[in-house]
Amino acid sequence: MSKKPFHLGWFTNFAVDEWATPFNGGGGDPWDGGFYVDMAKAMERACFDYIMLEDTLMISEAYGGTNEVYLKHNIMGPKADPSPLAALIGANTTHLGVVATFSTMAYPPFMLARLCSTLDSVCKGRFGWNIVTSGEDLAAENFGFDKLPPRQERYDMADEFVQLCLKLWGSWDPDAVVRDRATGTYADASKVRPIHFEGKYFKSRGPLNCVPSPQGRPAFVQAGGSPRGRQFAAQTADSIIAPSMGVAGLKAYRDDVRARAAAVGRNPDDIKVLFVVAPILGATEKEALEKAERIRSAPDYCEKALAMISAITDIDFSKFVLDAELPKLTTNGEQGSLDAFAQWGSGKTLRELTLEQVSRGLDGLIGTPDQVADRLGEVMEEVGGDGFLITRPFTANISRQYIHDICEGLVPALQRRGLARTSYTKTTLRETLREF
Repeated sequence: MSKKPFHLGWFTNFAVDEWATPFNGGGGDPWDGGFYVDMAKAMERACFDYIMLEDTLMISEAYGGTNEVYLKHNIMGPKADPSPLAALIGANTTHLGVVATFSTMAYPPFMLARLCSTLDSVCKGRFGWNIVTSGEDLAAENFGFDKLPPRQERYDMADEFVQLCLKLWGSWDPDAVVRDRATGTYADASKVRPIHFEGKYFKSRGPLNCVPSPQGRPAFVQAGGSPRGRQFAAQTADSIIAPSMGVAGLKAYRDDVRARAAAVGRNPDDIKVLFVVAPILGATEKEALEKAERIRSAPDYCEKALAMISAITDIDFSKFVLDAELPKLTTNGEQGSLDAFAQWGSGKTLRELTLEQVSRGLDGLIGTPDQVADRLGEVMEEVGGDGFLITRPFTANISRQYIHDICEGLVPALQRRGLARTSYTKTTLRETLREF
């Protein structure tokens, strides 16, 4: 087995913790952020590259045309704004990258550029922006639109949005702040300039009214699933969030985005593709299998799972028969997530597809830390890189127990095999991502 280390991130959101189980940390309130600061510190001890704070901008009604299931089971909500949590985590950690999700639909480019620059300063160069275009019409309605633009146009808008932000981040020279006591000059005006950007969708005079951040711009993270999304990610991202599927599918995805990156003149090695996985661990294989079966056999498992898939794809899966194959579907929501879930042509029923999602679609991730570490190493060797983005098992909420299983069980097993970093050697998030 290859001993090349791979990158590790964690995919979570500022949402409800495991409030309904006996192991809920006392059933405290997660909304002050303390739970997530503790989580980030555990991840930093385990030398994760970054924590990624997911976000959406609505309470979904995709499943059954109502928000009842979503609120009852706290699915995709309620959740809090990720930017204050990113600042809180950044101020309470030293090495861990902190990535927050901001939508190009919801923020004016000037405000987003200033927010990201400020957070990168608070995080001392460890901040990343997860670039999303939003995939739900209800989110568009919350911001005064009747519905989302078509996916192609959303990405065209995102291309221009990022171009404008880059101009704004470049409106201050890196050495513009001089703090010259002899002349009483804080910033050299000759090194700060308007940008006078005018595109098809956005317009801004500039310059930013905040100082340059340690990275100059945040690290860019993106989840491109559709062909147009992959193209955007290949052109823009430092790290890509990718759904898991069979190993051949993982390799095909990574090969595709690397080829697209090379075609636009980027070094493919500068892009780290992290596949979303949810290992389920036990002291013995039997214990891990029993944990997974408890999740799958819960009375509301299928309802919760399908409601989650519905929210992500903007398709009402309550309309389909559980024990039949899905018809071929398309969406203006997250087409890549839909394709990864549906496994078109596999012959699997909707129930089978749903049950497979407990560890997020990649087989072999239920077992002891050593078994799962071996499997992750095998997958990376076949795929070629670049790493994994850990998240909670499907339909479960995040818990201190699960964080402990990963950070104190799986990661040490990976480290013993030379598959995960044992220390941080770089200062900024972009440098950490490009270390290997």
